[in-house]
Amino acid sequence: MSLSNAALSEHAGIIGRRRMTALRLARLCLHLLAGLLTCALLFSLAGETGRSRLIRRWSVKLLALCRVQVEMVDPKPDAPVHALVVANHISWLDIFVINSWTPCQFVAKSDIRGWPLLGWLCDKAGTIFIERGNLRAVRRIYEGLVHRLQAGERVAFFPEGTTAEQGKLLPFHSNLFESAVEAQVPIQPVVLRYLRQDGRYHPSVTFVGDMTFVDSMLTILKGEKIRAELVRLPLIETAGRHRRELAQLAQDAIASELAIEPERRAA
Repeated sequence: MSLSNAALSEHAGIIGRRRMTALRLARLCLHLLAGLLTCALLFSLAGETGRSRLIRRWSVKLLALCRVQVEMVDPKPDAPVHALVVANHISWLDIFVINSWTPCQFVAKSDIRGWPLLGWLCDKAGTIFIERGNLRAVRRIYEGLVHRLQAGERVAFFPEGTTAEQGKLLPFHSNLFESAVEAQVPIQPVVLRYLRQDGRYHPSVTFVGDMTFVDSMLTILKGEKIRAELVRLPLIETAGRHRRELAQLAQDAIASELAIEPERRAA
């Protein structure tokens, strides 16, 4: 019994989509390998400016391979000032969206170090890994952040401490905000959102619960194109302010831009 034309067409479509996903995955793996070679051979020779340029270029290419188009929404499109960058956290893509704007050294969960290829690349790019619940490690990282900020390096972190679904904003942890106070630099809040072509939140970027990095990457490669918006909000000055106040101001600013009510930490 022969298949109908509709069934044959549907089957051909499935095969075509699978082949396209496999091709995108192969190109992405080659790009990751190119990043490994760049880190191994060029980073030690490039200097700080050269490394920043390489990181930005590599991040832009990674996003393009994932069919992510970044749109910068900035009422003051001047060069980024020296500040501690904080953002809402949605996906592993967040790091590369921010790096496509201005390369930063990120504070990230230690789990990321174990991701295939990408974990090693993040490590070599200067990512500062933190173990959740390890107060001694938090203190050591805090001191390192102060030193880096005082040295003029641009540092970024996600105060929620983990990813959240789009349309939600988890309570901000305030500990690392103190590093900006001690280093005497402002806070630069930025907002991230990932949209479909029709303007609705894009479902493929959801990276919560038990989803692995590989699962998330395949979901993104299979899905439709993504429009990533990065919104730079006004600076928050740190002089004379407590870290908890700064965390609240940053959370309120990001929540206002997202037009959502943030979750509050229990009193």
